[in-house]
Parts: sequence; C-alpha cells; structure tokens
Amino acid sequence: MSDAPGGSIHPGHGNSPAAWTTVTIIFLGSVVAGVAVVMAEWWLFFVGAVGVPLVGLVIGKILSSAGLGTGRPPRYSAEDVAHAGARKSREEGAETS
Repeated sequence: MSDAPGGSIHPGHGNSPAAWTTVTIIFLGSVVAGVAVVMAEWWLFFVGAVGVPLVGLVIGKILSSAGLGTGRPPRYSAEDVAHAGARKSREEGAETS
C-alpha cells in the first residue's frame, strides 16, 4: 500500500536507459577490476575499480539530464498524504454501498 497520492512512492524504480547504462558500465568496471586482481595488474585494478565507475556515473548523469532518466519522485507533504488517504477512504466507502 502506498502513502503517496496517486500511486507508488517510487515511480519507475530507476528503470530507464540512463539507469541501465550506468549500472552496466559500473558492472563492467568491476569485471575489469576482478580480472586485474587475478592478473596482478594493480594499475588496471584501479582503472576498473575507480576510473570506469566514475565514467559510468558521468555518462548516467548526462543521459538523465538529456531526458532519458525517470526523474525524482515528487515529495508530498503530510497534508497531501492525509487528503489522499481521506479521498481513498471515501471512494472505498462509496464502492461498498
């Protein structure tokens, strides 16, 4: 059950091209870092563990700014939530009558 008026508190849950691209790039960075540890190439480890994720975050922010993200959900005041709860109660009462 959601406290927010009109539905979910987390619309989209980050299911957007910007989010998926960011996560994929960061995941690839962790793969590079893992392979680098096995190879004992510490410079490559730092590239995979620090450099690639930073690039992923920047690309994700750029994509989000370009409109490919879900955006932040609106913040609701306690008054908005109370009004929505009262409206929902009235609607449910009308359906049972």
